[in-house]
Amino acid sequence: MRIELKGNISKNIPKETWGVFEKFTKQGYEIYLVGAGVRSLLGNKIPIDCDFTTNVTPEVIRRLFKNSYYDNVFGTVALPMKTKRGKEVYEITTYRTEWGYSDKRRPDKIKWGTKLEEDLKRRDFTMNAMVIGPILKSGKWDKKSLELVDLFEGQKDFKNKIIRTVGRPEERFSEDALRMMRAARFATTLDFKIERETTQAIKKNSPLLKMISKERIRDELMKIIMSDRAAEGIELLRSLELLRFIIPELEEGYKVTQNKHHIYEVYEHLILSLKYAAKKNYNKHIRLAALFHDIGKPRVKEGEGPDATFYNHEVVGAKMTWQILHRLRFPKKDIQKIVKLVRYHLFYYTPEEVSESSIR
Repeated sequence: MRIELKGNISKNIPKETWGVFEKFTKQGYEIYLVGAGVRSLLGNKIPIDCDFTTNVTPEVIRRLFKNSYYDNVFGTVALPMKTKRGKEVYEITTYRTEWGYSDKRRPDKIKWGTKLEEDLKRRDFTMNAMVIGPILKSGKWDKKSLELVDLFEGQKDFKNKIIRTVGRPEERFSEDALRMMRAARFATTLDFKIERETTQAIKKNSPLLKMISKERIRDELMKIIMSDRAAEGIELLRSLELLRFIIPELEEGYKVTQNKHHIYEVYEHLILSLKYAAKKNYNKHIRLAALFHDIGKPRVKEGEGPDATFYNHEVVGAKMTWQILHRLRFPKKDIQKIVKLVRYHLFYYTPEEVSESSIR
């Protein structure tokens, strides 16, 4: 489906994006804005760090933009831009078809495509398979005349706040297992719902996440942790059966009761602590420390009911935190800060109760 765009969408397109459109269309090439930029425009926002897709090869793109660079096998050319919003990087990728996903992350083979439809079929979710670009008539562009190309009802899903895969969800996730985390991340950051068939496919294919690099998993996880709805995001990962392949230690606290000093179970307490840290817009160190500060409690718990004890849970929790962050390939300086916060989270200070020597 192709829809001519009218109204405020054109007003929100940065002049640099118009410049990219014009540069390509003057040469008779196809060019479309894709991904987050399209979602921003449909949400009445100005897009940043725009991504584009085109029918010409990286070598042609490089000739059009002398300051661009290209150092990957996926046909993506990076274009540094200075805008009034600051320094941005536009990325322009050639249409492509791909097949063979032996590592459940990257295609084994790639072939440059010539048709937009071929490129859109390989995308992950319907909302990411929409593009916006110039309307070409007889090979020419009626300047600032734009169309939305939507072959998979992405606009409908975006309006209804639904995350749905392009085509069969099991195929999309078997091609790239990280897409399961991306679904959770989009649902968290956009406050969308994952539709039923896609949800079922994630649960069924969740073990494929073991084949994804820890760095990739960490990056998706941190986008969730640093969002306003971080706590909802972690709970969504658990309900989708993904958390067990990311931070299984958190699930050890699920349904584990505490004592008379706490009204929440361990897992609930950790999730709510993260929620508070996100509400206060705290940095990543505090958010992760909030999520992990009592993670050691299930392993040291003695007794049940109001008098249950959790002696040395801060020590055990600090060791567990180090193991989690090290496994997810966090930088050493981040690990040190977060582990220290977990280890000493019971420390408090009031001049009436704590002496200077105790502080030292």
